[in-house]
Amino acid sequence: MLEGKVAVITGGAAGLGRCHALELARLGARVVVNDIGAKADGSGKDETAARAVCDEIKAMGGEAVPHFGDVADWNDSKAMFETAVREFGDANIVICNAGFVRDATLFNMTEADFDSVIRVHLKGHFCTMRHATAYWRERAKAGGDVYGRLISTSSESALYAPPGQPNYSAAKAGIVAMTLGAAQLMHKYGITANVLMPRARTRMNDAGPLAAMFQKPEDGFDTFAPENVSPLVGWLASPLAARVSGHVFVIWAKDVTIASRPQLDVKFHSPERWTVASLQQQLGSHFEKLEPVKDGFAVPAM
Repeated sequence: MLEGKVAVITGGAAGLGRCHALELARLGARVVVNDIGAKADGSGKDETAARAVCDEIKAMGGEAVPHFGDVADWNDSKAMFETAVREFGDANIVICNAGFVRDATLFNMTEADFDSVIRVHLKGHFCTMRHATAYWRERAKAGGDVYGRLISTSSESALYAPPGQPNYSAAKAGIVAMTLGAAQLMHKYGITANVLMPRARTRMNDAGPLAAMFQKPEDGFDTFAPENVSPLVGWLASPLAARVSGHVFVIWAKDVTIASRPQLDVKFHSPERWTVASLQQQLGSHFEKLEPVKDGFAVPAM
């Protein structure tokens, strides 16, 4: 299905990224496995894991090369695409997956923890997407055949904004907006761009308050296995999904949910310029119909 295609996967050495790399290789793609080998909090570097995934792919009869650059570094990200083109002649599928977490509540978070998480997730997506879209656009302008699939990794944290992840949820919300913009921009070139919000067991949730929920069961179906997510990546990367672009997919276990785009909700109108009194008359009466604030949000009365 993906024979002749070249995939670039950031954060491709562990968890979801590793599963994506193996899935695309099984479908025939040649793979660039990018990973600096950092720990779950972003510290350290280790080339071992990326090399090991490449060895797994080669053992399957596939082709893969590692890349150890920092995806949030402009030049490293550019070199990642140059590696794909140099080794395999093209770059067709781009999976943005690299990231780490440094959780804390807003009043406890350090500037470094905020900046580092925004950098790896949001800037990492930007650098990767920027070089990918520029490459595909230049190919199209030159009159060549262009096959491009861009798949970003966000999180339901972007929707629900957990109070312990102000950095992570903000970055993941930005990724959604940037990817939907890319989908519109690249439509005329036949390039698709979509977003995943996966629930899966990774190094980012193997400790802390959610660790028990994501734990692998002793027997039966493994609800949060990262392998459950990768078939959707394979489908979106394939010719079968050529008309699928600009969508957000929540995926876990045996379920795929397509998220609706944010939309305007209740509208209020004043025949005159708004005043505090007129706002209270209309908006105040509206919010009085809601139940008292629960977990930080006002909710409709049942």
